[in-house]
Amino acid sequence: MYMCEPKQAPGGRESGGTRRLKPAQLLFEPPEAVADPEHFFDLESIEDPRELLARSTELALAFRAAADRATEYQAVAAAQLADPRRFDRLPTAVIAERAEWSEDYAKKMVEFGRGLLRDGSAVE
Repeated sequence: MYMCEPKQAPGGRESGGTRRLKPAQLLFEPPEAVADPEHFFDLESIEDPRELLARSTELALAFRAAADRATEYQAVAAAQLADPRRFDRLPTAVIAERAEWSEDYAKKMVEFGRGLLRDGSAVE
C-alpha cells in the first residue's frame, strides 16, 4: 500500500502492509456508470488520442489535487483528535489504527495538521 508523506507536495512511501484499501466511491459519476467496470469518466468513449490524452491528464491532475486536499483534511482531523486540550482526545496509536496508518506516520500527520492549524492554512 502506498501512502503520501504528510506534506503539501505529493510524495509516497511504501508501507509494510499488503492489504489494499477499496477506493472511495466517486459520488459525481452516475450510478449506472459505476455499475460498468469499463466505464471511467467516459474516457473509454473518446477515440481521438489527442483528446483522450488531454482529458485523462485533466483527470489525473484533478485527482492529485483532490488527494493532496484530502490528506490535509486527514492531518487536521488527526491533530484535532490528538489535541491534549480535548477531554476525548485519542492516543496516536488509536488514530493510526482508525486511519490504517503506522503509528510513526500518524505522529507525522498530527504534526502536519498542527502546523496547518497554527499557520491558519488549515482546510476550510
